[in-house]
Amino acid sequence: MTAVLETRHLNKTFGGLKATSDVSFKLERGARHALIGPNGAGKTTFINLLTGLIKPSSGDILLDGKPITGLKRESRVQRGLVRTFQINQLFGQLSVVESLALVIAERRGHGWNMFRGLSRLKGLDREIADLVSDFGLDTVAEDRCCDLPYGKQRLLEIAMAIALKPRVLLMDEPAAGVPEADRQEVLSRLAALPSDVSILLIEHDMDLVFTFASRISVLVSGALFAEGTSQEIAHDPRVKDVYLGGGHHD
Repeated sequence: MTAVLETRHLNKTFGGLKATSDVSFKLERGARHALIGPNGAGKTTFINLLTGLIKPSSGDILLDGKPITGLKRESRVQRGLVRTFQINQLFGQLSVVESLALVIAERRGHGWNMFRGLSRLKGLDREIADLVSDFGLDTVAEDRCCDLPYGKQRLLEIAMAIALKPRVLLMDEPAAGVPEADRQEVLSRLAALPSDVSILLIEHDMDLVFTFASRISVLVSGALFAEGTSQEIAHDPRVKDVYLGGGHHD
């Protein structure tokens, strides 16, 4: 296996606080990898470093073996590094179809002018239709984002991320806040994501983590504490003591 995303000795300091401490991490191509850790472990800081939201104090980030440490967020997205957020980042007044059309048009370089030439974007209707179907959005395709049930909002955000054609998808708690009645649909759609997209999942829900991920990294106090297969992490007594609470997933 080869790493599609890698960090080497990544550090981030805020004043006297070391939020990320010498993290060397690899996301293998096609992986289903989870990043877990207690509150305050530095998971969000790490993802913000990967996506360019904040700059590291030292260390390197590589995508497909090429350094991206100094690139802006937009450039990282263009190179295939895409993120979903814990809190939805949707266009509230646009419909599902319009939101997907906007993302696809932006990816193709048409930007906000896409509504004036929507009919000229070859293949757009088919691509939108496929995304709507793949993510179970058929019944709400013409509804405004702000009117969608929360579970559908989460699915739309993931669909919009996939519309960007990512090679690497960073997912920040995709099931957070989703009602139990809608949760299974979100989980099944996650399981069906394209196999050629390498996924790093941040999640507190251990049932989701151990169902979805084949490999897990544990972050504690900004440093990598443990890493291994889901079974190795589930049976690691150090991880149970620090995070899992002991006795679960035996």
